[in-house]
Amino acid sequence: MTDPFAWPEGVARHALAEVDSTNAEAARMAPGLTQPTWIFAHRQTAARGRRGRGWAAPDGNFGATLVMRPSGTPQEAAQRSFVAALALADALALVAGPGVTLRLKWPNDVLLNGGKVAGILLESAGQGGAVSHLAIGIGVNLAEAPPPEVLEPGAHPAASLLGETGLRIPPEEFLAPLANAFDRWERQLATYGFAPIRTAWLDRAARIGQPITARTGTEIFEGTFETIAEDGALVLATPQGRRVIPAADVYF
Repeated sequence: MTDPFAWPEGVARHALAEVDSTNAEAARMAPGLTQPTWIFAHRQTAARGRRGRGWAAPDGNFGATLVMRPSGTPQEAAQRSFVAALALADALALVAGPGVTLRLKWPNDVLLNGGKVAGILLESAGQGGAVSHLAIGIGVNLAEAPPPEVLEPGAHPAASLLGETGLRIPPEEFLAPLANAFDRWERQLATYGFAPIRTAWLDRAARIGQPITARTGTEIFEGTFETIAEDGALVLATPQGRRVIPAADVYF
């Protein structure tokens, strides 16, 4: 049996004491990389989340980015958000043990006992329908969750691994099980395509069959979370009919 704490073959790692943002560092390093590389930092001074939002990164929390050169279209590259979510759930389950509940919130959050414990940010560069590099940024509240007063109105409540379980995991010790889990799911994607990733994600999805609100940049949709499409888009059953939404923020 493969050691879940072993470092995956063919994957590099780059550890930093401090950086502005691991995703920004990934973009700077990408042109010279020859293999998938994890960039880990003990401290980020300008960490960010989706849509340019700030991401709180206090000491003891985890922040890292995997930078890679995926084949395929930008839409296929974006499916790595589901790979990353599954890997995060596996790694958190491994370190937390059986007494926690982990669920995946579309499009890119992981919930621990109902609270947001981790987020994923994908950024890519390329031209002509090709992706030159993909950066998968991951932040995990290992030690501390942001208090409610600093969250956006309507944002999902936050949680931390320490707060929910009493377990204190040093951030550098979380990197190997996460990288190992991502490697396993990435190999599934490369061998079998997105279908088994989609199935596994749906098995852990939060709020399937329940009412949710999806907000795009211009519209708000309310309906029942039906499933995700074969490409990963959100499928919502609304009073106006079935909606397939490629990108949005979801509120419960």
